[in-house]
Amino acid sequence: MPLTLAALTKYDDIVIQCHDNPDADALASGMALHYYLTRQGKHPRFIYGGRNKVSKSNLLLMIEHLSIPVSHVAAPEPGFEPELLITVDCQYGESNVTAFPARNIAVIDHHQVSGELPKMSEVRSNYGACATVMYELLAKEQIDINEDEDLATALYYGLMTDTSGFAEISHPADKDLRDFAKFRLSDIILFKNSNISREELKIAGDALKHAHFHEDGSYAIVEAKPCDPNILGLISDMLLEVDSVDTCLVYSMLSFGVKISVRSCVKETKASELASYLTTGLGGGGGHLVKAGGILKKDLLVQSGVEYTGAAIAGLMEERMKRYYEESEIIYAGQHHEDIETLSHYRKKDLNIGYVEASDLASDGTVITIRTLEGDVDMAIRPDLMIMLGIDGEIYPTNREKFMAGNVPLDADYVFPGEYEPVVVDISTGERIGLLPHAHACRALGGAGIYARQLDHRVKVFTSWDTEKYYLGTPGDFLVVRADDTSDVYIVEKSVFERSYELTV
Repeated sequence: MPLTLAALTKYDDIVIQCHDNPDADALASGMALHYYLTRQGKHPRFIYGGRNKVSKSNLLLMIEHLSIPVSHVAAPEPGFEPELLITVDCQYGESNVTAFPARNIAVIDHHQVSGELPKMSEVRSNYGACATVMYELLAKEQIDINEDEDLATALYYGLMTDTSGFAEISHPADKDLRDFAKFRLSDIILFKNSNISREELKIAGDALKHAHFHEDGSYAIVEAKPCDPNILGLISDMLLEVDSVDTCLVYSMLSFGVKISVRSCVKETKASELASYLTTGLGGGGGHLVKAGGILKKDLLVQSGVEYTGAAIAGLMEERMKRYYEESEIIYAGQHHEDIETLSHYRKKDLNIGYVEASDLASDGTVITIRTLEGDVDMAIRPDLMIMLGIDGEIYPTNREKFMAGNVPLDADYVFPGEYEPVVVDISTGERIGLLPHAHACRALGGAGIYARQLDHRVKVFTSWDTEKYYLGTPGDFLVVRADDTSDVYIVEKSVFERSYELTV
């Protein structure tokens, strides 16, 4: 079931936490949740962690003018263990969120899911801002944000800053907030014109003057002097407007590690995936398809043998970016024909799995996001669309003809093998739709089988199901081609493949 704000009110000792180095969207979202809980007679505390206090002029003005009750807590205080901790505009356990202990966790966010979510969670990755998520959650509780001009102004400004001045808005819900909020124009003008200090402008200018452009990969790398992490995003946004730059990395060495900001304007590179790759083994990163960030922790860098010097970090950034592009093969399923003569033939093992007829979830034509192990797939529901639930509860799409050729429906209840219920997301509403109430059991048969090869490098596959988002395969995973349709190319994760298929003799 989707999270409701009312469900949070059964707790008394409540802490709201946004990510370290909060931006306007995080502050607005936390303020909105604090507003709701206070109206319900609760006494929540709104905090953010990390080493740095908010220092950007626009954010300080926002906190002051809109009376946002947020405070900085660098580390857990003795005895700190609230009954409920709610993270907003972030997910508990991420690298940019100080880990505070709590007896129960809830998450309200709009970023890509980075790990296992707690049962109390509302994550709408297709929304432009967490402010929009809070706007809709409040509306479901019959709360009009325009009852409080400070709140309406905060949510409007949070959405505006997280969507590059509304330039990146595409979801109807974001448009609703933009058009519905009765904000205080004088404050918005003040915040917009106090976004950076003169010193930060100089830092951005100096960084851009020394950008390293790599035409072979259409990317750029920039080092900035120590600054507020939000300035890295500003530099990234400016850099991405250069006509020869498709992706960029901006980083800054701080006392505790290297903060990075990543941008992408091409579908062949997800910013969130690139940020994760750049920080692998040394920290963590993530974010959106086009915007992401992360950190390489100083202690992990030193432990791995990397000197914490400007030259060494510059070399590491250059090497990882270069390796990312050299190691990544891109396959467009509709234009790609794998030479099956070089592949091994496999037969699917007889397994009891599950399936859902997509038309049971929503009306035909509804566009949904299917979250698979290898990536998200967007597609419209149609009468022949089937959603399979594999041996670990992983989900993937197929059509009715292919389903009937390789599976036999069973007259038995489907038993889900996973721990967390799989869902799809209705893109138009953001609603998370559970699959298990609509699932049926079936037995997978060998059929015509598949051809496959194990990967020794990274491969991005744009499937015939979704030409805008790729499935990512990493070394050890398998590239699979259906024997009865060689244009149907996709990725299967290593452990799932090994339990699902057997080599034919």
